[in-house]
Amino acid sequence: MGGVRTAGDLVLRMQMSKRMKIDEAKAYVAEKLGVSVEDLHDVVTMTDVRTDKGLGLAHVEPCAEENNGMAAKFRIAEALGIKINSVEKFKERAGIK
Repeated sequence: MGGVRTAGDLVLRMQMSKRMKIDEAKAYVAEKLGVSVEDLHDVVTMTDVRTDKGLGLAHVEPCAEENNGMAAKFRIAEALGIKINSVEKFKERAGIK
């Protein structure tokens, strides 16, 4: 499974933040994104899902209209129901809660 091209980064976040085994993390991410576990490996499907949900994509040239960086991290934290340290620090410093 790849990184930002599919769902590898999301699965890894669940493994690290919730100490899930890989199969459990894949099932959790698939459920949260509304796809099958097999779809997590499909570049075309996950590109559509990541674009629709604003979860960021890996591109050579980022565009202003795309959801990259902190905006994508905010949406990832919300979609997976987890806390991401950089998001929490950003909220704290920006006075957002």
